[in-house]
Amino acid sequence: MSRNDCVWADGQEFGHQNGVYIPREIRETDFFPPLRNINLEKPHIFETPFSTFWPETGEIRTSNLKHYSNKGSEMHFTGVPKEYFTELTPASMLLGGTLKKSHGESHHWFMVIDSASDEAEILETIFDLSADFHFGLFAPKNISNTSHDESEQLIQELSESLKAGTLDAFIASVSQLPPSSVLASRAQQEYLAQHGLQTLNPYELENPGDAIMKISRDIEYKLYKRAELRHRAAEVVRIITEKNTDLVTAVVRGFPELDATFLSASQHRKSRAGRSFEQHIGRLLSDGHISFEEQAVTGGRRPDFVLPNLRTLKDTTRSFNDALILSAKTTLRERWKQIAMEKFNCSLFLATVDDRVSADAIHDMQHQEICLVVPESLKKSKETCYKDKENVITFRRFFDVDVGSDRLNFLNR
Repeated sequence: MSRNDCVWADGQEFGHQNGVYIPREIRETDFFPPLRNINLEKPHIFETPFSTFWPETGEIRTSNLKHYSNKGSEMHFTGVPKEYFTELTPASMLLGGTLKKSHGESHHWFMVIDSASDEAEILETIFDLSADFHFGLFAPKNISNTSHDESEQLIQELSESLKAGTLDAFIASVSQLPPSSVLASRAQQEYLAQHGLQTLNPYELENPGDAIMKISRDIEYKLYKRAELRHRAAEVVRIITEKNTDLVTAVVRGFPELDATFLSASQHRKSRAGRSFEQHIGRLLSDGHISFEEQAVTGGRRPDFVLPNLRTLKDTTRSFNDALILSAKTTLRERWKQIAMEKFNCSLFLATVDDRVSADAIHDMQHQEICLVVPESLKKSKETCYKDKENVITFRRFFDVDVGSDRLNFLNR
């Protein structure tokens, strides 16, 4: 949802908006009830009331759809529970579907998913939502976390190894997930191949931030999920089959180990993403012939990137603009406050591909003299809080202005 789709519930003034705008592409499908002109004196207004079910509380609402054909292509969805839309994190989602069997008079159900919740992460994984996702229609029967061919191949390999008594050998072959450096490199090469590029030089990319977001949040994550599926599926099969008991007994007895396996999977996903993001930024800096030192230890702190080098940073005779610190975090939450301690008499930049940063957090960063560096599409997005914030710049601006040719001490051409 855009910020306008939810901040109205926080008491902020946004005209007469008291609901969500539905894009034309969704309005023109048969998901919603058909619109019709009810008031002949206003032929430009098409609308329809309909009953909606909100499963979070079991509430049934009389909602309304209205399209002002003389104002734009979007449709206004009103009569929604205001309390569900209050204090939402940016880039939160409205999820809805149709019911096979009506609930009262309702044939449609809806719920709001806060983007900072665990449910949002599950939703993104199940529906395989890309970094540039805005809206879409999905048929549940077509939803899959991996391709049918890949699943069938894994099923066949595991079945054959069980029959042949070589499951241990198969498990050994997938016992280690690829290191983040390997996955990062594979993702970068796949992106280069897709776009016919030879380098990730940020001065040769139109939108270097969007490129990094695509590589880290889409391409690399898909590569990781493929490897993770093979690794975790083999481990689960081992737990269930190693005692040579019936399925129910194996699951019950093996539950603690199964639980630990899935917990490990969740934790590994989160820790992997941060390190890979740093490696992608490092590739931009290297391919752009920009002088930098990575993870340089200074005063008990370890900034992700020091430009141009640690020696310059520590030089007490240098000017403020002779060095800068660039930190990298895929998601911020409260962790950006760690960055505020890294003050070295130079500019402090924080790169992220997180679209969920609140306006209050951005304001606090500005107070701490932290400049947020975000992908170009997120800076102008209606779903984020970045658009009009002075201390939020794009990767394009960062490389062109803050590191560019007018700052020759950063470049090693």
